[in-house]
Amino acid sequence: MSKLDNLFAPIIPFSAPIGRLFISGMFVMSGLNKIGNYDNTVGWMEAMGVPGAMLPLAIALEVFGGLAIIAGWKTRIFAALLAGFCLVSAILFHANFEDQVEMIMFMKNVAIAGGFLFLVAHGAGSYSLDNHRRT
Repeated sequence: MSKLDNLFAPIIPFSAPIGRLFISGMFVMSGLNKIGNYDNTVGWMEAMGVPGAMLPLAIALEVFGGLAIIAGWKTRIFAALLAGFCLVSAILFHANFEDQVEMIMFMKNVAIAGGFLFLVAHGAGSYSLDNHRRT
């Protein structure tokens, strides 16, 4: 074990659950916000060419999928779904690269999708329901 490994050893067990909370918490909050602003969200989606009927699916994925990842339950499945959601959202809602803010939002969505792909590749990590069942 290197000196760097020794330095990070105390925080490694907590990095996975904190990382899951950080990457998924915003989706839970966003989904709940969409419920509270349902009509406005439908109007915005339809203005962007996306049927408002898709909103309940987006809310369900954001809230339920986000909570599942925070708990570390079926993490790889929900991480793959949310990675796809991020990429589709980037393309549908943030592909106006002439607007610097939209380009930043596009890159943010792509970066978050990358984080979810790490969860797909490596699983939930410590303090998760996925790993609790293995023991």
